[in-house]
Amino acid sequence: MRVATSQLEPGCLLTKDVMGRTNRPIVPKNTTIQPVHIDVLKKFKIDIVEVSNRRSDGSLFIASKPTDQEDLHKEMRSEEPDLPFFESYLAAVQEYKKWFISWQGGSPLNISEIRKVMVPLLERAVDSAGREVFSLHHYTSSKDYIYHHSVAMGLLSSYVASKMGYNYGEWIQVGLAGLLADSGMAKVSERITWKEAPLTEREYEMVKNHPTYSYRNVEKISTLSNHAKVAILQHHERLDGTGYPLGVSQNKIHPFSQIIAVCDMYHAMTSERMYRRKQSPYKVLEEILQEQFGRYDHKVISALVKEMTNYSTGTQIRLSDHREAEVIFVEKTNPTRPLVRIIEDGQILPLKEQLDLHIEEVYE
Repeated sequence: MRVATSQLEPGCLLTKDVMGRTNRPIVPKNTTIQPVHIDVLKKFKIDIVEVSNRRSDGSLFIASKPTDQEDLHKEMRSEEPDLPFFESYLAAVQEYKKWFISWQGGSPLNISEIRKVMVPLLERAVDSAGREVFSLHHYTSSKDYIYHHSVAMGLLSSYVASKMGYNYGEWIQVGLAGLLADSGMAKVSERITWKEAPLTEREYEMVKNHPTYSYRNVEKISTLSNHAKVAILQHHERLDGTGYPLGVSQNKIHPFSQIIAVCDMYHAMTSERMYRRKQSPYKVLEEILQEQFGRYDHKVISALVKEMTNYSTGTQIRLSDHREAEVIFVEKTNPTRPLVRIIEDGQILPLKEQLDLHIEEVYE
């Protein structure tokens, strides 16, 4: 059975390896838990483990109530959600809009309210949404772009972080940081925020202050980790030092901030905006792979590409010329351009040789 680390007691028997970010288990299965093991699990921020319902001495193990709030959320994750994922997402966007307007009026962030709305949605994004998290741009309108963008950044960041091997507590923090990374835009002039044309150089310099404003919004919030706070400040920094607000580079940039940065770029490029039309997610992936080398962490980009191009044989797709097709074979070196069969006439098409075509949409 699955229990929170805070529920473990000496004598519990592990039934599944507890894995970290390497291929070796932190604590192997069949280990009889002792206090030292509990300390190790907590230090590695492992939130949930699998144990037998009987201790090693054969006595029945009944888990106590979780003491940590995030563990409690974890235990509740098996509950059946009331709304489809996209409806819950849209409801969260409306909540974010209310928060943003209140921040524009000078109100502080209410992190308890934010967590109440977002933590269950972040959990659903990671646990069951699958490819839906890469389709949120379909619901984005240019009029409400900033609200959609922030919620989508949070969901995408959590999802990618989880696929990179971060544990529950870490990807929740990454998701909350992604959500709040643009909260500082509430302190930027509305004339600039909602401008329907490209920004002037002076206006862009004003926008470049928003990560600092966002950081100040969360600086004193104890339920956000320091890692999350730094990620909020640095989400527009780039590995080559060309980012802002500080222009730091390489190992001075926190890994969390790079997850948010890549998800920020992906959602922005695939969404309809005031002065820019949305692009196909798969064309965006190709641009990211071709043009962003050296600016973003390749591990993050690889995780995004792997998850988005994880199609199996027979996956239904739509091409940019509106033809329907199915995937036949995927080359690791060209994940965005598989070999496909056109549904209408059975024609076999290697997309890597058809540079005027790209995948427009993938259907489950």
